[in-house]
Amino acid sequence: MTDLAVKVFPVGAVLFSIFACLFPGTLSGLGFLIIPLLGLIMLSMGATLSTSDFINAAKKPKFVFLGMFLQFTLMPAFAWVTGKILQLPQEQFIGLVMVGCVAGGTASNVITYLAGGDVALSITMTACSTAAGVFITPLVSSFLLGKMVHVPALQMFNSIIFVVAVPVTVGLIINKIFRKQRSVLEKICPIVSVAAIIFVIGIIVSLNVKTLYSCGALVIAAVFVHNALGMGAGYFCAKLLKCDHKTAVTIAIEVGMQNSGLAAALSGKLFGAASALPGAIFSIWHNISGAVFASFSRRMIKK
Repeated sequence: MTDLAVKVFPVGAVLFSIFACLFPGTLSGLGFLIIPLLGLIMLSMGATLSTSDFINAAKKPKFVFLGMFLQFTLMPAFAWVTGKILQLPQEQFIGLVMVGCVAGGTASNVITYLAGGDVALSITMTACSTAAGVFITPLVSSFLLGKMVHVPALQMFNSIIFVVAVPVTVGLIINKIFRKQRSVLEKICPIVSVAAIIFVIGIIVSLNVKTLYSCGALVIAAVFVHNALGMGAGYFCAKLLKCDHKTAVTIAIEVGMQNSGLAAALSGKLFGAASALPGAIFSIWHNISGAVFASFSRRMIKK
């Protein structure tokens, strides 16, 4: 069911985005649902995790730290440089940097599975980066954006607490209470997450139709480059540090696939609807690129 959710997601997101472009009025009034829906997504993520996933970090601290270090250094830097080189408008530049500053996305766990990577390591890295991102995201975004725009770091921190930390914690509690039904949760939660993020993307696109028509191609190019740099650099840095292929693939996917739904929600709430566009596009694209990367990885393993 998880595999099906990942395969259906890009198609559903693209179709719903097209619908939002053609009939923006049907979704543009639902912007108030973005934050609650993101909370639902994070709760679903938490419900598929357990405290043992965090404990696993102690078993592979070197790899977990390496992945998190690359994610919270390379991705923000790549976003900033890409945005500057392509001369993105300020709102989209802010949105792209926000994509670079957030933690890894939950889809990375499934893509890692499809790629033949270390799924346990991927889950542990996602869990740890999500927890660390509560503090790191406001700090890094303030550092990169502070000179060009006021970054309400405290407000961002509070938003992440209520949108990420609290729902994930509730999800962990649900997982513990219903641990005997964990297999059911693992089937239901991906479907809930995919449906919610598709709806969020549709709302964001409907709110940015004019922006999408005016500079959509530039933003799409920036997202493609940012994602490719993250995956490529994640893999080669891991290989330079003598990681095996399986671990390097896992780190590459975790670094390159961001929690772009969170980035879009935070950007839209704190900097305006136009800044949420890169996050919405990234949410669609990184699943497509991740699936392609997984296919290549599988072929390399077979060789």
